[in-house]
Amino acid sequence: MVALAAMLIGAGFAAAAAWQQHRVDAHPLRGLDRGTHVWVRVVPVDDPKALPTKSFRGQQWMMRSELVEYRYGADNVRAGGAVLVLAHGAGWSQLLPGQPVTFRARVDRPWRSDLTVAVLRAQGSPASIGPPPWWQRIAGSVRADFAEAAQRVLSPDAAGLLPGLVIGDTSRLPDHVRANFRETHLTHLTAVSGANITILLGAVLLSMRALTVDPRIAAVAAGLVLIMFVILARPTPSVLRAAVMGAVALLALCTGRRKTALPALCTAVIALLAWSPALAVDAGFALSVLATAGLILLAPGWSSWLQSHGFWRAPADALSVSTAAFVVTAPVIIGLTGHFSFIAIVVNVLVEPVVAPITVIGALGAVLSCIWTPLAHLVLFCTGPPLWWLLTVSARAAALGASVALPSGLGSGLIVAVVCAILIIALRSRPAPRRQPRASDRTAGQQGP
Repeated sequence: MVALAAMLIGAGFAAAAAWQQHRVDAHPLRGLDRGTHVWVRVVPVDDPKALPTKSFRGQQWMMRSELVEYRYGADNVRAGGAVLVLAHGAGWSQLLPGQPVTFRARVDRPWRSDLTVAVLRAQGSPASIGPPPWWQRIAGSVRADFAEAAQRVLSPDAAGLLPGLVIGDTSRLPDHVRANFRETHLTHLTAVSGANITILLGAVLLSMRALTVDPRIAAVAAGLVLIMFVILARPTPSVLRAAVMGAVALLALCTGRRKTALPALCTAVIALLAWSPALAVDAGFALSVLATAGLILLAPGWSSWLQSHGFWRAPADALSVSTAAFVVTAPVIIGLTGHFSFIAIVVNVLVEPVVAPITVIGALGAVLSCIWTPLAHLVLFCTGPPLWWLLTVSARAAALGASVALPSGLGSGLIVAVVCAILIIALRSRPAPRRQPRASDRTAGQQGP
């Protein structure tokens, strides 16, 4: 029955994916020649992302959007579809998700097979900009107040990093910090992930438990915090994916029952793919699912094994979580980037103790920044020492140059996957040592009852 259900679900998803791809291929915008100029109206679904600066063109911005309509000659065509907008010049960096914008663009072919209809290269500044939804306006105001408060009390590097760690806002992240994080495999910290959600929801539930609040009220409070965080971090597919993965990871940590968490993860994956088929070719989705699976299946056993060898619980948990996440995601990372760092696990273990405090204190400071600025400054000042540690570790580790460039592609990913599978099997097959009785236990046994 299970195999039959899996086959039916797989066939259904294959048919749905084929239909979605057919709609993209038959889109009227695809019928235009490459380089054709059109007037378009789109609605951004994410914040504009800054691209590496090129001296001959200046700062460029990239944003994923939903097409509303386009005009080619005398024809005005209303058609939806996902588009990627590339723009440079004034008026683009302040756009908010959900804010309609009209501009002249040059049509280009999409770079990836991810159900994107076309790449639109904007010609100049926007011709008109509509109002954003009220919730996006509030979220944008909170994000701006948060960034401004951080800049007032933290160093430039720390102030640019903090919004990225808390809500995934990397618009102010310095280039050298970005490069250090990429070199040491810490870029996952500057994107909204399931770890952010798990930390925040865990902090809420622990606080409620300490205050002896009814568990049902605590669950409602955690749900409200999750909704507010999703709005603040933007309800994009990546953030919604992180929210689902974080909720599944929190379920695994709270219940301690991997048999419950694994079906929940599978259900979440199926639901997310049904909601957004483009996630099937999204690298972030694959990394998020693999990391959550590693947390559920591998980390608890590895932590128990380390504790049986004399490790304390806290360092055992930190090492097992970092190692499990690295091992299961390494094949995808190397297959995509061809970059491998020999000290990535060590670096992640060194910085992991400060990630949770930065996330919790930073989220509290983000809320206070739009309520009472002096208190927000005081709270955000407390993130200075852990941010200094994170920046120092990443800079020193990147300076070591302990990384190699490997061939990217499917072949390299498969080879690394086989090596990681052998490593996992070897670690799982080693039995835990039996605990030696203490001297007091032996003496009590000799004396008898």
